[in-house]
Amino acid sequence: MIAFTDIVGMDLAKQALMLLAVDSELGGVVIPSAVGSGKSTLARAFADILPQDTPFVELPLNVTEDRLIGGVDLEATLATGVRVVQHGVLSKAHGGVLYVDSISLLDSSAVSHIMDAISRGEVLVEREGLSEVHPAKFMLVGTYDPSDGEVRMGLLDRIGIIVPFTAQNDYRARKKIVNIVLGTRDEEDTRDELNMLAGFIQAAREQLPHVSITDEQIRALIQTAISLGVEGNRVDIFTVRAAIASAALAQRSDVEEEDMKQAIKLVLIPRATRMPEREAESNEAPPQEEQPQEEEPESEDEEAPSDTPDAEAEEEQKETPDMIEELMMDAVQMELPDNILNISLASKKKTTTGSRGEALNFKRGRFVRAQPGEMRSGKVALIPTLISAAPWQETRRRDSKMAGRPKTALLITKDDVKIKRFRDKSGTLFIFMVDASGSMALNRMRQAKGAVASLLQNAYVHRDQVALISFRGKQAQVLLPPSQSVDRAKRELDVLPTGGGTPLASALYLGWETAKQARTKGITQVMFVLITDGRGNIGLQATFDPTAEKATKEELEKEVEALSLSIQADGVAAIVIDTQMNYLSRGEAPKLAQKLGGRYFYLPNAKAEQIVEAAMSF
Repeated sequence: MIAFTDIVGMDLAKQALMLLAVDSELGGVVIPSAVGSGKSTLARAFADILPQDTPFVELPLNVTEDRLIGGVDLEATLATGVRVVQHGVLSKAHGGVLYVDSISLLDSSAVSHIMDAISRGEVLVEREGLSEVHPAKFMLVGTYDPSDGEVRMGLLDRIGIIVPFTAQNDYRARKKIVNIVLGTRDEEDTRDELNMLAGFIQAAREQLPHVSITDEQIRALIQTAISLGVEGNRVDIFTVRAAIASAALAQRSDVEEEDMKQAIKLVLIPRATRMPEREAESNEAPPQEEQPQEEEPESEDEEAPSDTPDAEAEEEQKETPDMIEELMMDAVQMELPDNILNISLASKKKTTTGSRGEALNFKRGRFVRAQPGEMRSGKVALIPTLISAAPWQETRRRDSKMAGRPKTALLITKDDVKIKRFRDKSGTLFIFMVDASGSMALNRMRQAKGAVASLLQNAYVHRDQVALISFRGKQAQVLLPPSQSVDRAKRELDVLPTGGGTPLASALYLGWETAKQARTKGITQVMFVLITDGRGNIGLQATFDPTAEKATKEELEKEVEALSLSIQADGVAAIVIDTQMNYLSRGEAPKLAQKLGGRYFYLPNAKAEQIVEAAMSF
C-alpha cells in the first residue's frame, strides 16, 4: 500500500490533513479532485500519521440507517432472547476518523445523521423501542469528483477545511507517480519517514495551546471572509483555528503571515462567492472634505466623543493594515481561478433545499409503518414482528413441528414477519419534448437548451432529473437521457439537428416509455414540457415502418388523443408551451394541453427562464 509520504501532486491536501491531525476541532477535510488523482489513496493513508489505535472507519455509500447510527442486533437478540444493542458506524469512529469516498453521492438521510453527530458529538438512537446515546466525536474526511455533483451545504458548513480543486497536469509529477507505483521502495525508509512525520504532528499538538494570535490578525481574517462574500460565524472560527494549527505545525508560538495565508487558502477561498475589491474611491474624497463650514464649531466639539461604541466599530473597520490587505490579495490572486463559480461550494447556498414530493419505498427514508412481507424484500420491523408472533407462542410450542426447540427461543414464522415501509423525498423528472421541425425549430431548441441547463443547476438539491426529446423527420429521438449532470447535458446538446416533418405521436410515445423506465428506478413524479405548436403531420406507424403510407389528419388526431389519454391516466403531468405566432396558430397547442390534462402557456418569444418558471409553477 502507498504511504502518506509517497503520494505526489497533492501537497495542499496533505497540508490540510496535517492541520486536521494537529487540531481535530477543525471538524474535517473535504478533498474535491478529478478521477485518478490519488485523493482516495491519500485519505486512506492519513491513518499512517495518526497516533496508534486511532479509529479509522470507512463509510460505504450504501450504508443502511441501522448500520449508520446503531440499533438492536436482530440475530443476536433472537438467538439469546435478550435485547442486544449494536453500535453504528458513527459511534465506532468516536475519537478517530470517519472517511467517506464519493461523499457527494451519499444518501441525504445519511448526510443528515452525520451532520447531527458532528454538531452534537454523539448519536441519538431512537428506534424499535430503543433509546440510547452513543458518543460520536470524530474527524470527517471526504473525497469526491466534482463532476458527480456537489456536497450538501449544511455538511460543508460543519467542516473546517475544503481543499481548492486544482487539476494536475504536470508530467514530472505523473512520471514520479508511475515510478513509485511500479518501483520498489525500502519499507524501513518509508516507516522512518512516517514516524518522523507522526512525531512532528505530536509535537505540534503539544505546541497548539501555547500559540497566540493577535486581535488585529483575527480582525484581518474576518474582514477577508467578508470581502470574499463568505458568511457564517463557524467559518471565522475555523479560519482562526487553521492559522493557529499552521503555526503549531511549524513550532512557532505566534501566528505569522504565512499561517494566515494558509488559513485563507484552505478555509475561505473554497467558500468564496465573489472576488475581493480594492477600495478605489479616492477621487471622490477631496470635494467632500471642503464641505465643513465655520458656523458650527461648538456643536462639533460637543458631539464628537471618539470613545463611543459606534466610533470604535467604524475605526476597527478601517484599521486593516496595508500589510494584511496585501497578504489577503496575494493569497486570493494565487489560488482563485478565473471562474470563481466553478469551485465555489457556497454558490448554491441560496437555492431551495428539499424536493417537491415524497414517495413510499422499502429501502430508505422516514419509517412510517410496518406491513407483511418477506425478509429479502426490505428491512425487518423488529417490534411489530415480535408483537405479531407473541400471541402464538404457547400454541406453537405444543405443535409437533415446533417440538424440540429451546423454551427460551422465540418461535417466529414467515407469516409474523413485518417489513418496514419508508417515506423518502423524491425529485421530479422533467422530460422536454421539443418540436425541431419547421422554421422556428432552431429558436425552440435554443430555448429548450437554456431551460435544461437552468433546471440542472438546481437538480442536485431538488433530486430532479432532466431529459430532452427532439422530434423531427420520421420519429422522435432522445438527445439527453434522464440525467442530473450539467457537463453531460453540454456534451449531448452541443449539436441539435433541426428541420423535417413533425412526428408528434412518436414524441409522446417515446416520452411515455421514458417515464415508465424512470419509475422502475424510483422516480414517481414525471412532467412533460412540450415546446411545440401542437401540429403533428407524421403518424406513429411511420416511426416503425418508413414505407408506411402517410396518415390522414383524422388518424393523426386519434393517435395523439389515445396516447394523451394513456399518459394522463398514468399520472404524468404536462404543460404545453406554444411558441407559434398568434396569426399563424390554428389552436392545436391548447387542444393538445387539454387532451393531456395539462396547462397551456402562450410564449411566442419565450426565454429559458420563462420556460423554467412555467414548469415549476405546475
